[in-house]
Amino acid sequence: MNLIFVVLLLISFAVAPVISTVPKECETDSINSCIDKTKALPLKIIAIVAILVTSMIGVTAPLFSRCVPFLSPDGIIFMVVKCFASGIILGTSFVHVLPDSFEMLSSPCLEDDPWHKFPFAGFVAMLSCLVTLAIDSIATSIYTRKAVCDDSEDTATPLLIHIDHLEITTKETSSTCSKQLLRYRVIAMVLELGIIVHSVVIGLSLGATNDTCTIIGLIAALCFHQMFEGMGLGGCILQAEYTNVKKFLMAFFFAVTTPFGIALGIALSSVYKDNSPTALITVGLLNACSAGLLIYMALVDLLAAEFM
Repeated sequence: MNLIFVVLLLISFAVAPVISTVPKECETDSINSCIDKTKALPLKIIAIVAILVTSMIGVTAPLFSRCVPFLSPDGIIFMVVKCFASGIILGTSFVHVLPDSFEMLSSPCLEDDPWHKFPFAGFVAMLSCLVTLAIDSIATSIYTRKAVCDDSEDTATPLLIHIDHLEITTKETSSTCSKQLLRYRVIAMVLELGIIVHSVVIGLSLGATNDTCTIIGLIAALCFHQMFEGMGLGGCILQAEYTNVKKFLMAFFFAVTTPFGIALGIALSSVYKDNSPTALITVGLLNACSAGLLIYMALVDLLAAEFM
């Protein structure tokens, strides 16, 4: 999956300058009284710290829920919080990421042919959903076959528990739990991948802009967004029952991706222009990919798993 996004990124960078002609109004930054590079830098540093802290709080909060009785993973409160976080992920995909992709790929700074003659954003989002479905199915099948092989190698006699003349085979129960556990692990990995790609893209956009009016609003919005998105991911990581080291690594990578994107945007701010064809095509296609992936994960693997 990582290879797919890397290939897409390289292709979009290579193709964008060739097939796009730049109108004169797109070659230079628009005049805006809010654009101030000197004032924007401290705000970006604040954004890095604030988003890092809120992301870490959001993704680690579910991991400590076992220590709080009323926040147990089997309780109704945990399910409500997880569903709300899943709704945040779904809303982000439909209301924020996908519309941004449509706007970028239909920009007047891009050539009419082919960008204005075909809905690339919707097409790429659809392909991303289908590719995510395929990867989800393949990964689940591989893990299931591996579990079956492990069970077949285990020649130990199943433990029979006698309760009121009823025999309960613990091996059958453990096999069912094992398959469910593998499913949770696939969900956690695929969801983290989609969130990481999206987080890097929005971090890059924030870090590259020098519009102080935009940055101030984005800091509050991204802190809220990252906290609840982290809760959704943290709930999946908790149910996957990884080792403590793996839990820490997954939480760490989620927490640092948006700050990393902001830092990368700061480094590229001198050469990165929001309205350049290369930036519009690259970010637009990546947004469409992450939107399709997150829509699939929110509907199929998160919300449907709780209600079906």
